[in-house]
Amino acid sequence: MTGDDAVTGDDAVTGGHAMTGDDAMTRYIRRAAALCAVLLIALLVNAARVQVVQSGTYEENPANRRTLIARYGQPRGDILVGGRPVTGSRDSGEQLRYERTYRDGPLYAPVTGYASQVYGTSLLEHAADSVLSGTDPLLAPLLPAWNDLIRSRTPGGHAVTTINAGAQQAAYEGLKGKKGAVAAVEPATGRILALVSAPSYDPARLSGTGSAVARAWQRLNGDPDRPMLNRAIGQTYPPGSTFKVVTAAAALDAGVVRDPDAPTDSPDPYRLPETEVRLTNEVEGCADASLRHAFAWSCNTFFARLGVQVGLPGMTAAAARFGFNDGRLRVPLPVARSDFDTRMNASQLALSSIGQFNTRATPLQMATVAGAVAAGGSVRSPYLLERTTNRAGDTVGRAGPRGSRPAMRVATAARLRELMVDAVREGTGGNAAIRGATVGGKTGTAQHGLGNSGTPYAWFIAWAQADGSPQPGVAVAVVVEDADARRAEISGGGTAAPIARDVMRAALGL
Repeated sequence: MTGDDAVTGDDAVTGGHAMTGDDAMTRYIRRAAALCAVLLIALLVNAARVQVVQSGTYEENPANRRTLIARYGQPRGDILVGGRPVTGSRDSGEQLRYERTYRDGPLYAPVTGYASQVYGTSLLEHAADSVLSGTDPLLAPLLPAWNDLIRSRTPGGHAVTTINAGAQQAAYEGLKGKKGAVAAVEPATGRILALVSAPSYDPARLSGTGSAVARAWQRLNGDPDRPMLNRAIGQTYPPGSTFKVVTAAAALDAGVVRDPDAPTDSPDPYRLPETEVRLTNEVEGCADASLRHAFAWSCNTFFARLGVQVGLPGMTAAAARFGFNDGRLRVPLPVARSDFDTRMNASQLALSSIGQFNTRATPLQMATVAGAVAAGGSVRSPYLLERTTNRAGDTVGRAGPRGSRPAMRVATAARLRELMVDAVREGTGGNAAIRGATVGGKTGTAQHGLGNSGTPYAWFIAWAQADGSPQPGVAVAVVVEDADARRAEISGGGTAAPIARDVMRAALGL
């Protein structure tokens, strides 16, 4: 090899594959960038997993207060009566920022219930909570999934009730100072027009997180009068003689009685089957009475014997058609089951047929009984929530009206309307008469307690149809637990009927 063919040192470096310092740095940067990208992607994937896949787990964790803080971080939607809110929200400036307020709290407490940062929700505040709090997917604009992803809060919507403000006020005023309940419905639709329980309470006392809330909770729960008990739908009572409407319907449907004006050879007193116990009446003229006379003057002996003549299968079937023994009713608030015993001997059946023994009913159930008579024999399922809306007032959901079912034959309902009208015009229900309307009613005085030693419950159920109206507009049930009268003078006609009259008058706009 000549000198010209020799490779110099510089040529060996530049002509070969040796790497400069800059090239090495570039490679390291690319590797670091790739690793960072992988780590970033992993971080985003994990964040998505936490935010989307496992969000429910974290939200339900009792230690997570973010959900609670967010829940009360905006005003709650309102419950409306007659288009006006009976609830509101107040900015407390605390961590759980917005507290619930109530207009006429004790008046509407059996409808609204309470919404408390400490004790949760009840009644309509609970049943419509997803709408009122803004968590219902129906309230989310266009892309609910996107709202979930970014954790955006939708403004709370409103719950529109069926309550008639005038009827509610009349019921509340009528029960003032008493212990009892009123339920009123629109017979043709099942809309609940009034739902009042006395004594009541102010649910605003349970709003907030201060020590006063805890004291109010303890005081309300320790009160022997149980002001937070919704007696209209959550308490059952022996319905007494108001149950005779069901017994009469069963007898007419079964053909046990065909002519309401014919004598029936009914005894007075009546010896209960297979016993030596003699049942008596509070009034005269019940021996050999007709159905019309016995209904107008509420003859116990007549209806006890009539129930035995119908028989246990016929009576239990009739009671079931009216809604007894059905624990599934929601309005959407849960309603206590009204009971008519299905296993009885003849003497027990006799007492059950006049609303005693084990027969129990809520005021709403007995308003439904009166409504079935008024509606031509059909029972309309009662409902309290008309519809729900978004904050702007656009409807997002409807709750009623619901379906109907036959409780009796149409001819039987027509006959019972006559009997109930007679009971008001000529019998024990005269205090329920309304000028400008036709009123049909039935009184009841229910014995209870050990040996019937308790103060009798005064009952009245009725319906009313304004003059010129094509159909009855309201049916009502009133029960008074502690009637302010001597025991012998307590009666549904004297104590409960005037309250029912005022409620029906208000509901009809009279």
